[in-house]
Amino acid sequence: MKILVVDDERDIQMLFEQRFRKEIRDGLFDFTFAFSGEDALKCIEKLNHEAILILSDINMPGMSGLELLGRIKQKNHTPPPVVMMITAYGDAENFKKATELGADDFLTKPVDFGMLKEKIKSLVHRFYFYYKIE
Repeated sequence: MKILVVDDERDIQMLFEQRFRKEIRDGLFDFTFAFSGEDALKCIEKLNHEAILILSDINMPGMSGLELLGRIKQKNHTPPPVVMMITAYGDAENFKKATELGADDFLTKPVDFGMLKEKIKSLVHRFYFYYKIE
């Protein structure tokens, strides 16, 4: 499963690589990291739209995570990527805007990695079923 993590805080890469060490080693998850919304769009193109899960911070300099979300959801990918928004601010306004733009889930920092692993595992089953039918 290809996962794109978008966050302007560069230490997020080390954190994800530590928390998902076993899944990465076993080849279950393939993480790519982008440190801005603009870089994320380039990564999506390079991955040939194979990222089926995108975890994006909302508050970033330049293109915000919400703007990135809007641009991702405007494209017609099959299957469409699942986009989970991550923010340190679990405020109602960001939640409402992310939902309106098509966010599939909304997580707050600090991320509960146990819960995130469970959500990702359920997505693996969903996408496996999708591709099996195709």
